[in-house]
Amino acid sequence: MPIEFLGIAATNDGSETRDRSGLSFDKDYTLRLARAHEEHGWDRILFAYGSGSPDPATAAAFVATRLDRLKILLAHRPNVSAPTYAAKVVATLDQISDGRINVHIITGGSTADQAAEGDFLTKDERYARTAEYIRILKQAWTSTVPFDFAGEHYRFENFVSDIRPVQQPRPQLSFGGSSAAAYAVGAAESDIYALWGEPLASTAEQISTVTDAALAAGRSSRPRIQVAFRPILGATEELAWEKAERILGRIEKRSGVLSAAAGDLQNPENAGSQRLLAIAEKGDRFDRALWTKVAAASGARGNSNALVGTPETVAAALLDYVDLGVDIISARGYDYIDDTIDFGRYVIPLVRDEVARRDAAAAGSPAATAEEAARVAA
Repeated sequence: MPIEFLGIAATNDGSETRDRSGLSFDKDYTLRLARAHEEHGWDRILFAYGSGSPDPATAAAFVATRLDRLKILLAHRPNVSAPTYAAKVVATLDQISDGRINVHIITGGSTADQAAEGDFLTKDERYARTAEYIRILKQAWTSTVPFDFAGEHYRFENFVSDIRPVQQPRPQLSFGGSSAAAYAVGAAESDIYALWGEPLASTAEQISTVTDAALAAGRSSRPRIQVAFRPILGATEELAWEKAERILGRIEKRSGVLSAAAGDLQNPENAGSQRLLAIAEKGDRFDRALWTKVAAASGARGNSNALVGTPETVAAALLDYVDLGVDIISARGYDYIDDTIDFGRYVIPLVRDEVARRDAAAAGSPAATAEEAARVAA
């Protein structure tokens, strides 16, 4: 099965290591970064969501009209609009992009950021709302006749959308989270389950948990699995680790800025960040190339564990995750454009070629085919 690569669609050049140099929505930078992904082998980019950030749907439309092949993953929070409205927005974007829009549903991991836009539900209430939201989106995209909905969080009568998505039967929905409530909702409803990069052993445990929850929800198979990392590349191992230490130093110097933006860096609310910090307490390095110090320094805000090494080392590390059953690799560096180009030039081809070689070998060998089927089933 071909592997997919997801990058980041930042609207400015700010990151954990640097202040942005211009406006929060820098049109030229946004398009340059998206084009760097399209021209260097990436499949899709994520437009993230923040309470005070530029609107990702509008930014996605801007990019979609200027690029021809790159697909877009649109982050969306259920608290900001009715699901019927969101369904029409996404269907319209899918028409604009000729079928290149998928949606990443964010339940909300920060009470403060949710409250900034008027959302005061508890965590469990937010997950219950998300489950309803996803079900309504699916029906709104696929129903050709009016339908009603009566749930705990949404109620409407006789809704039918007059705009249909290009993708049939509908756009894909991805979802992330590492709490029991997240596993239950995401495994039941999502097409893609997104995890942050952890050591191989704990990633395998999470995939098993998602699989079990999907089967318990009555599905015949689990969602596809996505895992996210921060690649730090060098021409040699020594140069890669020197670069990693420089990046760590810049993050540490900006800890006050990061704390002001995200709150207490050592006591995050969401389970995913808590997991990353707990892993960092156990050690700095895991497996071939996983490095936790950057996650610890930044408060494990989102995708924050790094893979450090030469392109060959990082590619081999990613293939270890593919062996666990990972279908999609999400990656973003710290200097977005340059790191996007380097990863696309030097890592993506190595991973794609090896996955294609394995697929060809499996297709040509009955024993290999049986072995692969057993791995997928497991």
